[in-house]
Amino acid sequence: MTEWTRDLVATELLACEAERRDRGRFTDEWAELDLAEAYAIQDETLCRRLERGETLVGVKLGLTSRAKQQRMGVDQPLVAWLTDAMVLPGGVPVPNSRFIHARVEPELVFIMGADLAGPGVTAATAMAAVQTVMAGAEVIDSRYTDFRFRAADVVADNASAAAFVTGPVMASPEFLNLANEAVVVEVEGRVVDTSTGAAVLGHPGEALALAANVLAERGMSIQAGQIVLTGGITDAYPIPPGASVAFHFSSLGSIHIAGGE
Repeated sequence: MTEWTRDLVATELLACEAERRDRGRFTDEWAELDLAEAYAIQDETLCRRLERGETLVGVKLGLTSRAKQQRMGVDQPLVAWLTDAMVLPGGVPVPNSRFIHARVEPELVFIMGADLAGPGVTAATAMAAVQTVMAGAEVIDSRYTDFRFRAADVVADNASAAAFVTGPVMASPEFLNLANEAVVVEVEGRVVDTSTGAAVLGHPGEALALAANVLAERGMSIQAGQIVLTGGITDAYPIPPGASVAFHFSSLGSIHIAGGE
């Protein structure tokens, strides 16, 4: 059995991503893997992404919905990194040839107008730093078999980050009630789910504050101009080749996602 280290786990996770290969949980093989070590692994994988030419563009939150936490067996929200290699232009099909078992979920997305650094950030101070709100769709792709993981596993795996797309409408947060911003999910033209921004820790601003405070524990912050994905408003849905998923937001327009080869 491999004696796992920070370096080896980072290498294995990036290899799984590149080779479209899933695997079992590291916590089954490395009992001492905790959240602090998992975030250090996540940061190591980011360093390697930057070294190979990617650019850091923002942060994402995962498992901000209580229902999704319960379904995935994880009891807290997670913070992870976004790079330019994860940007999926609007209208471009999800490139399934890049992924293991992609799923897509609707999100509320912030573009930061000012730096935001913890500790002690509240939802109010977090929202004061937001310049623009957009709808978003995140493609998640766990490197673990059947999306089965514990908190430390998924943190090390950059919270299943794979790709994201933003919607057509850009709005100022002062003109939106984000807790009440609704989304309707259609799969193959059939409504399968509905929810509101309140599913994200009661208000997406709470998620943004949490991200700033968690990053502060590692001496990091959210920078002006960066993108923040605040977490899935509903469950995530598979998007195999030929599939179609649409997210219709009450104020922020619609995003149509097609599954590509």
